[in-house]
This record gives sequence, C-alpha cells and structure tokens, in this order.
Amino acid sequence: MTAISTDRIGHWIAGKINVNGGDTGPVFNPATGEQTGCVEFATAAEVDSAVEAAKAAFPEWRAMSLARRAELFFRIREVFLANREEIARLVTAEHGKTFADAFAEVGRGVEVIEYCCGIPDHLKGEYAEQVSTGVDVHSVRQPLGVCAGITPFNFPAMVPMWMWAPALACGNTFVLKPSEKDPSAPMLMAELLREAGVPDGVFNVVHGDRVAVDTLLGHPDVAAVSFVGSTPVARHVYEQATVRGKRCQALGGAKNHMIVLPDADIGMAADAAVSAAYGSAGERCMAVSVVVAVGGVGDALVEAIRQRIAKLTVGDGADQVDMGPLITGEHRARVAGYVRKAPGEGATIVVDGRVATPDGDGYFLAPSLLDHVKPGMKAYDDEIFGPVLSVTRTDTYEEAVRLVNDNPYGNGTAIFTRDGGVARRFQWDAQAGMVGINVPIPVPAAQFSFGGWKNSLFGDTHMYGREGIRFYTRGKVITSRWPDPATSRVDLGFPETR
Repeated sequence: MTAISTDRIGHWIAGKINVNGGDTGPVFNPATGEQTGCVEFATAAEVDSAVEAAKAAFPEWRAMSLARRAELFFRIREVFLANREEIARLVTAEHGKTFADAFAEVGRGVEVIEYCCGIPDHLKGEYAEQVSTGVDVHSVRQPLGVCAGITPFNFPAMVPMWMWAPALACGNTFVLKPSEKDPSAPMLMAELLREAGVPDGVFNVVHGDRVAVDTLLGHPDVAAVSFVGSTPVARHVYEQATVRGKRCQALGGAKNHMIVLPDADIGMAADAAVSAAYGSAGERCMAVSVVVAVGGVGDALVEAIRQRIAKLTVGDGADQVDMGPLITGEHRARVAGYVRKAPGEGATIVVDGRVATPDGDGYFLAPSLLDHVKPGMKAYDDEIFGPVLSVTRTDTYEEAVRLVNDNPYGNGTAIFTRDGGVARRFQWDAQAGMVGINVPIPVPAAQFSFGGWKNSLFGDTHMYGREGIRFYTRGKVITSRWPDPATSRVDLGFPETR
C-alpha cells in the first residue's frame, strides 16, 4: 500500500496521488496544537480532472454485473475491517476525538458498506404482466453518473462512507471533497478501495476550499451532490446545485432536545445526557445540546449530570481519556464564549469547562453545564457544536414538545420516560427526522435512513438505507408488447390500459 504523506497531502485522482505544489492549508493535531502536515488545495482544473476521471470510469463500472459488484463490496468490507484501527488512529490524530470514539465511527460507516453488499436486492424493480392486452410493464433503477460528496470535519471517515458506499454500489462513480482540517482518513480510504479492487477513476478525492466546492457545484458532468455541514452552507450548496439541475441532499445544523419526564430514571437520563452531550467533544450534529427538565425533575437531574461531569477526563484522544480536544483553537474560543456570556443573559453556570481545561497547547475545553437556559439566549438559539449542555425547565410535557417543534432545526430529539403511552404520543408529536425513546442519539441503523427536517435538511431524500439507494438512482419504466404481427394496425387514439 502506498504510504500517505504526513508532510504534504495531495489529491487522489484516477488511482494515484496528485501533488501540484500550489496553495495548501495546514493540518494540526488538536491535542498538541502542532502542525503535522499541509493539504493541497485543488484548483478548478484539478477538480475538472477528478470529474473527468470519474466520467471516464463510469461506463465500465456501471456495466459491472450486480453479482460482481456485491462480491466486490464484500471485499471492501473485509479490507476496511482489517484496517479499522489505522483509519481510527488517523481520525484521532487530526480530529482529536478519542480512539474509542473514532473506532466506533469507522464501525458505523462499515455498517453502510455491509448494507450495500445486498445491492442486487436493493435495486430490484417491479413487474406486472398483462396490464393491457398483450402488454407487460416493469421498472428498473439506474445510476446517475458522476456524483460528488462534500463532507464535514467531525466524521471524516463515517460520513464519506455514508455517501460513496451507496453511490458506488448503485453503479455511480464518485468525487469526494472532504474537510481540509482532517484529510488523511479519506486518502487512506481511497487506498483501501483500490486494494479491494475498485477500478481507477471510480473513486476520487480532491481537497480544498470554496474553489473546489463551487467547481463541483457548477460542473456540468456532476449529476448529484451530497453534503453535510452547517445550515448556511447547506442552503448554499442546495441552491447552487439545484439551480443547475443537479440532484442534491444537503444536511445542515441541529439543536437536539432531550426531554426528561418526572417518571424517568434520573440516573439513566443523566448518563444518557452526559454521553450524548460531551462525546466527541460535542462536535456531532446529533449531540444533545438541550436537556428539557419537565415538572420537578430539574434539580435532581442537574445534580446527577454535575456529578458525572466531575468524573470525566479530558486529554489527548490517543490516551485513555473520556473526551479529546476541539478541532481548532478558533473554534475552542468560540465555544468558550457561550459559557462566558451565559450569566449575562440570565443562565446559571453549574460547571465551567474553562476552569477545568487541561494545560498545554491543545485545543481543550472541558465540559460545561448551564442551567435555566431559555429561548432567546445565545446558548439556546445557536448550534454551539462543542461540550456545552444547556438545561431548560418546563412545567408540562406540552411545553417541552413546543420547544422541540418551535425550533428551526429538526434533526433529532429524544424523550426519557417509563410511560409507553407518552412515548408513543411523543414519536407522533415531535417534528424531527429522528426520534429516540430512551435513546439519546437516535442515529438509524444502516437499513433505515439518516436525516432531519426543517433547517436540518435541504432536499427531500435522507442518507443511506433505502432513501440513499433512491437518491443515487433514477427510475425507468419499460412498457413492452410482443404481438402477433398479423394484429398490428395504425391507431392514433390515446393508448388505454384496458
């Protein structure tokens, strides 16, 4: 396997690393603050080259039988599982999340690869015979062509797998534009796909900034774009892609609420809140950022969360710690600002992560807990994307649900209760794409699909699962007749199915 350069990270185009010697961006280890390398920024010409490579590879890739493609995906699965630790270590080194978290991330991505091993079944169409006299009709789903994926820094391995796996399984070719902050894991994935037997040009990687993104969005040979990131950028990507006639799914931000009812097990709810709020340093679009304490449960719940925070360890994700650093120093300062400003807006700082932050040059910020947070406060309204958990108090279930439904985001939500009737009512009432019942982070299994509502999704198709297969294919209906030539005649009337 070709070694991935830790000094200068190039693009992966047509099965080989491409280094142009042009503009670059720094890559840091967030745990130390040290620059570990630099990543090439693609020019428009290099993006064109990647798209052209994908376009050239498409006819042969599309023509591969489903049986052979399924066999190849079984090999991809084995290669990725064999290299799971190596991928996870690259994620930890450049993102900062703990190794255990990164290892689990790769596992969730591989689950989508496993789902794609069943592509012969997923692409089955429908058939009806004798819909009219001597006429049969059947439907098929066919690939789109060259597809592009633009992915965020917080899941540099999993989110790309959510995109390229179903895209390739359906017969498309792919150009990935990962985050420039942690580019090494996607490059290793390109190597692994080649090792598994994916032909050159079927999967390509270009790094960079807005030049690379806008070139992909405007490229006439890119048929579809998948995106995960902030809501403002998701809206931009969706608008720019669709105005050019491309298919687009653009997943944006989130403000996920976890409702805790008075009958809930307080210890279980506190465990869930801490796990969901501070895992991956809160840099998850499915992180719980608001706990809604209903009735008189607030004081006991806040105290239980506080006690658990006190036991968490923060440090280098490569060590045995619970939480690693944030992605950059600038982001750390931004997140800390929400804690600093909270008292001025009327909230109470229960745990101040700025005080407990480890020494050193890493971008560390320990968990913070804010109480009495309300709509209209910055800590409530904004997607903080860091280890800050807000507690909001309501008197009734109805008020709690109103908070969920009034929020402009609709990614995920959860409720903790022992009451099955209330839980069933909540899954009906909640205006969000993913709902958890005593599950704080309700990311669906690979057989289902991931995606939110409202400002958390632009487009109407969620990722992976059955919806992912539909996104990366388009339907075709074939109507056929094999009549006796003796019965053929001219008929200018509108065809009837009788």
